[in-house]
This record gives sequence, structure tokens and C-alpha cells, in this order.
Amino acid sequence: MSERGRLFQAAFWDIMTDVQESAVPMPSPEGASVDEARVAVVIEDEEDIRSLLSAVLSQAGFDVHGASNGQDGIELVREHQPLVTTLDVNMPGMDGFETAKRIRSVSTTYIVMLSARTEEIDALQGLEAGADDYVAKPFRPRELRARIDAMLRRPRHHVTAVAPAAEASEPSEAWLEHQGLRLNPEMRIVTVDGEDLDLTRSEFDILADLLAAGRRVRGKSDLALMLRGEQFTGVEFVSDSDARAIEVHVANLRRKLGESPASPRWIETVRGVGYRLTAA
Repeated sequence: MSERGRLFQAAFWDIMTDVQESAVPMPSPEGASVDEARVAVVIEDEEDIRSLLSAVLSQAGFDVHGASNGQDGIELVREHQPLVTTLDVNMPGMDGFETAKRIRSVSTTYIVMLSARTEEIDALQGLEAGADDYVAKPFRPRELRARIDAMLRRPRHHVTAVAPAAEASEPSEAWLEHQGLRLNPEMRIVTVDGEDLDLTRSEFDILADLLAAGRRVRGKSDLALMLRGEQFTGVEFVSDSDARAIEVHVANLRRKLGESPASPRWIETVRGVGYRLTAA
């Protein structure tokens, strides 16, 4: 048996004990409909790890479908429209980053990327590709379950546009507006000068949070906790990687908005703290 296989086998039984101990179904999340099928897709080329992930998600009440490569995984996502998709980064052929981009173009599934690569740049690249979270291997089932639970508390971003007549019928107070930028939190719609803007789930949530806060500064830690479905009480831990991820999301958001950080129209950087809306 190879050294990698021996180490995995040694960790496997420890992890499976954790699976059995934490085999309590997760509560119905706020971000997903109670009538929505709890389906998950696992995309992982290592059969042992794919089996482990399937066991963890099955214990959480998901109907799990597995694939050993990116292309087959994309087809499973198209076919089953899963609520959650776990995705390995290092796969032969199409890697996890490219697979995430292609999945994000056809589905609003929550994507959790898994990798033994722990460099910050890898996590940031995963988030830029459309992932909702990035978990380092080896992982603990409790941690993975907790992260998925936090994601499911956030509303899903639907990419389908609403007809103009339906949009016009919405009460004006449902919209958050600032200098030609309009956002409807309930319908998950953003427009800039009347043109629809396509954002990822995290980008949308950050923009909605900033619009709701107005000129109040929102720290990077505040935004990171918001994305995790938590509120700041002074005891939560926000890592440098979490803060850097917020910087990446905001940079991508600005790029899509077409604004320059040096002369922003909508989002102003408060150096060393966070972000707020520009003055009206």
C-alpha cells in the first residue's frame, strides 16, 4: 500500500467515527425551500474520498450522486440540479476550477471546493471560479456539515430575469437604490442604469449588505460573518484568508459594475477597515 493510501486509511476510520457521531439530519435551511429536494453531487476522482463524502452527505439527509471527473460531474449537475455540489480541485483532465466555472454557468447549486492545496491563492482562485466555500483536506465531517449548513441559510441566487411588468408591480420600498444602481433583495435582481447585472451569490449578498448600510462602514470581518450566516458579537474568529476573500469578492463586484477603486461611483474603500457607499 502506498504511503498516501496508508495515511488515508488511518484517517478514514477516525473520520468515519465522526460521521457516525454527527449523524443528525441538518435542519431545513432558510435559503432553500422546504419542498426542495435535498440532492447533492460529489465530484471527486479518489474513490475512497468520494465514498466518504457520500456517506457524510447521506447522513445529512441528501440523495447523493457521484462522479469521478469534471465532465461527468457537470452532466450530473445538469440532470439532477443539486442543492449542494462538492468539488475536488486536483482532478485529471478538467480541474476543479474550470469545472466550477462551467457548473456556475448552468446552475445555482452551492459549490464547496475541497483540496489538499492550502495556499491562500488556491482558495481565492476557487472563490473567483464561483465556489461558495473552500475546505482543506483532510477535513472533519462536523466542519464540512457546519459550513454547508451556513451556506444553506443564505438565499440562493436565481439567474432568470423577471419580466418588466412584474418588476414594475413590486412596491418601491422593496428596492435598494444608489446612483443608478438598484437591487431587490427578495427577487435577487440587480440593475445598473436599467441594465441587468449578473452577480454570484456572494457578490449579490455583499452588495445588498452595503446598500442597506448606506454610509455606515461595513468591516471585512462583518461581511465575512454575513456570508457565513453569522452576526458579529466579538467572539467570532475571522481569518486573514476570510478577509482576503472579501477583498476578492469586492474586486470582482467592482469589475462587473465597471467602476474604478480610485474614483468609485458606488463602493468606497475605508482603508484598513472595510467598505461603504459613496456619498450621494
